[in-house]
Amino acid sequence: MYLVDSNVLIEAKNRYYAFDIAPGFWAWLDYAHTNGIACSVEPVRDELLEGGDELATWARNHPDFFRPVDTAATSHFGPLTAWAQSRHYTAAALTEFLTNTADFFLVAYAIAHSHTLVTHEQPRPEARKRVLIPDACQAMGVTYVNTFMMLRSTKARLDFQFPAAA
Repeated sequence: MYLVDSNVLIEAKNRYYAFDIAPGFWAWLDYAHTNGIACSVEPVRDELLEGGDELATWARNHPDFFRPVDTAATSHFGPLTAWAQSRHYTAAALTEFLTNTADFFLVAYAIAHSHTLVTHEQPRPEARKRVLIPDACQAMGVTYVNTFMMLRSTKARLDFQFPAAA
């Protein structure tokens, strides 16, 4: 199963899969969720709800897409925290990763449930000011991909429709 980061949904909404020009992407997410292909976690939903925009409305209307962080995921908090603290991240970066973002929960959930994490972040092992999802995934043995890799691997098709004649 694919576990979707908030940046995937935000980027889609803001750019190439905006609700008004690519409703097929959002329909595919519904299909993917219903068929056990994709989901996210409640901390991602919480981030999206802060936006107060069309994406927040989508998140509010799709509560089942966002799974609770369960005890299987929380059992990986210790090793994930130990890894982050063993690196040379700034105190602010550690605080952000360990307490203020959905990223920590996504990685822990992906570990616990053997999900592939979907993010637009790129690995930067030399980073010190921010803990990036791909670096945490690599350290914890989690596979990660971007949106396009997810869509291709699931053979998603977002077919074009001609607008109705005026």
